[in-house]
Amino acid sequence: MSRSRFASRRVTAMPASVFATMDRAKSEARRRGLDVIDLSIGSSDLAPPPAALAAIRDAAHDPATHGYCLHAGTRPLRDAAVAWYARRYGLQLDPEREALALIGAQEGFASLLFAVTDPGDAILLPEPGYPSWFGAVALAGLERVPLPLTEANGFLPDLASVPADVARRAKVLVLSYPNNPTAATATAELFAAAVAWCERHDLLLLHDFPYVDLVFGGTDAPSALAAPGGRERVVELFSLSKSFHMAGFRIGFALGAAEAIDALARVKGAIDFNAWSGIQRGAVAALEVPRERVRADAERYRLRRDALVRALNDAGVPTAVPEASMYVWTRLPGGATDSVTFAERLVAETGVAVSPGIGFGPAGEGWMRLALVREPDVLSEAAARIGGSTAARRR
Repeated sequence: MSRSRFASRRVTAMPASVFATMDRAKSEARRRGLDVIDLSIGSSDLAPPPAALAAIRDAAHDPATHGYCLHAGTRPLRDAAVAWYARRYGLQLDPEREALALIGAQEGFASLLFAVTDPGDAILLPEPGYPSWFGAVALAGLERVPLPLTEANGFLPDLASVPADVARRAKVLVLSYPNNPTAATATAELFAAAVAWCERHDLLLLHDFPYVDLVFGGTDAPSALAAPGGRERVVELFSLSKSFHMAGFRIGFALGAAEAIDALARVKGAIDFNAWSGIQRGAVAALEVPRERVRADAERYRLRRDALVRALNDAGVPTAVPEASMYVWTRLPGGATDSVTFAERLVAETGVAVSPGIGFGPAGEGWMRLALVREPDVLSEAAARIGGSTAARRR
């Protein structure tokens, strides 16, 4: 990226976004009259809990919500967050020292890097990984050390392979399970081992945890914070975007190591006044929704997963069955290797938009991600279009 005179070195170090390329390709397909089935963005099409919407609506007419919301004003959300976590994982945290309101987990990730690292520090970042991580790491001036997630290893990290000199330089290990984009899941044993590894090397474990509720089959996603020693060395980032379909409201929270939470609070105190308190009230209402509602939503995603995976395999696109999240991660069909070219050709020809794997880092090249954001019949139609496309048949 060339540097303009008003762009900092931090900005020019940020990787280009292939999603901007795909946005243009989708717009062009719509302009030409194609029926676009957009599976490229993980934005839920389900409705937020009615109680959350009612709380936000009522708050709009409450003058108490019309001013700045300083840290003390976030206490109800912090109380609700630690109560929710205690119900889920049996660990009672201190809402004053171990919890913080966020304007979404993505904002929390970037702010936390500024809070706990210095320019030049190394960070162990899974690859393939969530695209906004890469930009946040560049903005913080960190050395990005890829932590490969390979299909052969179930898209789980191999910490034993991290060179000793890298472990000494690193300040943060990032993990995220259920995973985006691979949809892989982790075990409590993996998190226990990761926390122990971070203790040996004196790292913070940053666990990005937005898909906590999107696990299929009635099982629970384990928490890194609940692992032995996690309370002293883990920060987990939670979002209401996925579990409660509140992506546009931009609300989440961080839980974990008190020293890191304190540093994060200081950074946020310099750059924002927190989310509007009315949205925080909606978040509190969502966190109090009966668990059955969240499980029912996960079941809808499971039915969508089954329909899409079955249809992709029937269409000649071999695809494994993911155990969690709202994504299907599969290799490009037809021997394709350039994921951007494939995705552009696919949407131009068929109207089906997918995420090119290269957008999730170099390790994602040769793959595509499809979001389960449409009903089963539409997903089956999308798979049929993919299988019948010249992009899929090209060798």
